[in-house]
Amino acid sequence: MSKKDYYEVLGIEKGASAAEIKKAYRKKAIQYHPDKNPGDKEAEENFKLAAEAYEVLSDADKKARYDQYGHAAFDGAGGFGGGGHMNMDDIFSQFGDIFGSAFGGGFSGFGGGGGQRRVKGSNLRIKVKLSLEDIVNGVEKKVKVKRKVQAKGVTYKTCTTCNGSGQIMKVANTILGRMQTATTCTSCSGSGQVLDHKPQGADAYGMIMSDDTVSIKIPAGVVDGMQLKVSGKGNEAPGSNSIPGDLIVAIEELEHEFLKREGENLHYDLYISVAEAALGVAKEIETVGGKVRIKLDEGIQSGKILRLRGKGVPSLNGYGNGDLLVHVNVWTPKKLTKDQKVFFESMLEDDNFKPAPEKDDKSFFEKVKDMFS
Repeated sequence: MSKKDYYEVLGIEKGASAAEIKKAYRKKAIQYHPDKNPGDKEAEENFKLAAEAYEVLSDADKKARYDQYGHAAFDGAGGFGGGGHMNMDDIFSQFGDIFGSAFGGGFSGFGGGGGQRRVKGSNLRIKVKLSLEDIVNGVEKKVKVKRKVQAKGVTYKTCTTCNGSGQIMKVANTILGRMQTATTCTSCSGSGQVLDHKPQGADAYGMIMSDDTVSIKIPAGVVDGMQLKVSGKGNEAPGSNSIPGDLIVAIEELEHEFLKREGENLHYDLYISVAEAALGVAKEIETVGGKVRIKLDEGIQSGKILRLRGKGVPSLNGYGNGDLLVHVNVWTPKKLTKDQKVFFESMLEDDNFKPAPEKDDKSFFEKVKDMFS
């Protein structure tokens, strides 16, 4: 079943500003909040869907990818996302501050009202270099990352400053009457817990550095500069009820020796001699899947572009492959022997060697235009 459009989910236009996106999400989140709709599964799904839409549209990079590719920008990425598979803990930990005091203060747990806030660990960022072959075929990469994890044997206890709520309530008298505000507890950073037992080698928060191997499934068709997300593979956070951050993977595309990429199309420069152009020839050319033999007709002109359909890069949204465009370049020798000079001099006035383009021979600009049509 196809997903609903994120703009439609939040009830906004595609050109909505960041402030309008945030306002629309808050309205939907309050409407479908579990505390207002206890036991209502449909409301719960709408609540999650609104958070998923906001997670994408509030992030400039994800929003740009979504505007270009739609949901396909995040599909088939093995846990990467732009909002996919969010649970209630993710939503409350990431977006709880947006709801404000709409549900009476501490707003940080599933179906809760004033419980401990689940602290999320910080994200990690790495860069993964991919060959053109990796991008065309899709690839699974195993990378080593250094991440903070809770030390083995660490224990935590309830914070006495906030009594485990993660918040400090303050009451102030104003001209509008008594106003109650909630601020994050500085003793426990909002987790509601503080360190009880610190194992040897752990830091002041009970954390240690760990070398972990993470498997990353990268879909075919990614582009240079794209960022993918592996959920839960970032740094862990202190506290028994914390959740780990994410691993952000930036894609770096390595340059191919022969092929040049332009979107989903590939370009290949094929050089042939004057004799080969005049007589016609069969040539082997490089493709990502290996060498392919093509036939060039006699009398082929320099600048001719041959299109090999489907030999390019797969579309990230699953709409097939791009093409391989072969650019024919007739190589003119820079030095000639005495006999060769005599031959070409004798051809200077030969009508068969004089340029005589036909009406259906396209100009350079027409060829460029066709290439992008």
